[in-house]
Amino acid sequence: MLPKALSDAIDALGMLPGVGPRTAERYGYYLFKANPKIAEGIAETLSNLHSGVKSCPVTFALIDADEEMSPLYTDPSRDKSTILVVEEPLDIYAIEATKGFKGVYHVLGGALSPIDGITPEQLHIRELTERLERDNVREVIIATNPSVEGESTALLLEKILHESKPTLKITRLARGLPLGVDLSYADQITLSAALENRTSL
Repeated sequence: MLPKALSDAIDALGMLPGVGPRTAERYGYYLFKANPKIAEGIAETLSNLHSGVKSCPVTFALIDADEEMSPLYTDPSRDKSTILVVEEPLDIYAIEATKGFKGVYHVLGGALSPIDGITPEQLHIRELTERLERDNVREVIIATNPSVEGESTALLLEKILHESKPTLKITRLARGLPLGVDLSYADQITLSAALENRTSL
């Protein structure tokens, strides 16, 4: 019953993760009612998305299309001997927001998930091992997500990295119960990690 252009816009918006049919309808109708410049601006931004962004060939972080490498890697003040490994590029910005890490990053491009067809060969593990000697890496911090896939990826990484460089220090981000959460609401993985990483009082 809707005009085709509006229906097409709603269908397109509904393809976004977390956007259900009702939300897509609200977004589509809002864009129709609002100043046309808003929709035009969004459309122009999206059309430039793939041509304006690429992956760093060393760290696989997202960079501007006109950059050769990630500024977080080329910055001389960053410590290249310490690499923090994350699953996805956006994880970097969560770490950077803390202003507490002065090393460099490596993006795996996902986590092991046989069900989804993601195997070790599809992750940037080989490129990580190549950086160990090139950058004289002393420590690798594994910051995969606290999920079954993230844990499996971390265990595989630990094995491969130890084989590549036995003297390498391999650490994990501390895991456990977040502040303000009741034990009854914590999941099994979080509780197990909290027990494993318990500290003295």
